Amino acid sequence: MKRTRIFGISVLVLAALIGGGAVIVDGLRAPSQQAGGVKTSGTVSIGGPFTLTNDDGEQVTEAVLNDTWSLIYFGYTFCPDVCPTELQDMAAVMDELGADAAKVTPVFITVDPSRDDVAQMHAYVEAFHPRMIGLTGTEAEVTRAAKAYRVYYAKAPSDTPDDPYYLMDHSNFIYFMGPDGQNVDIFNGQMAIEEMAGRIQAAIKG
Repeated sequence: MKRTRIFGISVLVLAALIGGGAVIVDGLRAPSQQAGGVKTSGTVSIGGPFTLTNDDGEQVTEAVLNDTWSLIYFGYTFCPDVCPTELQDMAAVMDELGADAAKVTPVFITVDPSRDDVAQMHAYVEAFHPRMIGLTGTEAEVTRAAKAYRVYYAKAPSDTPDDPYYLMDHSNFIYFMGPDGQNVDIFNGQMAIEEMAGRIQAAIKG
């Protein structure tokens, strides 16, 4: 099962944010030629401390992911297409993992905290997977988390002032993190579900 989606802008954004050749991408070829993973050089830190609020209304830190593998995606609940597609992919990967799914926590972090409050996040993540955690927070808290994961996001320009239906531009990656908080892999939406699950299981089994 393979999805074809334009991702070049997101790759370039991640490269720019990390800087200085620290990201090695398997070329910038057409999506059909991409393997689907983004390799880092090992010198770049992805992930780090955060303080956010989960979809049960509890304040949490990065310690909530201690001792679990995690799949982390940054997006927003009002996203019309890409975000629900990526969360569906994460849910499909969890199903594909079988018994190993118990060792992995899927996480959705909003980049639109002004609309994505606790109740909104709870209803949203519940629709994708029972183990998915939704995280929101203040603008400052979300900004700090996004910077830790080298995530780009910004409100898209709109012709309507104070448009309640505004869109958010954001990078489009699923981060696979280890129990020690270190980045293991980055998936960009081009990889088959079976391949993604296989790479996760290979890392879990070490």
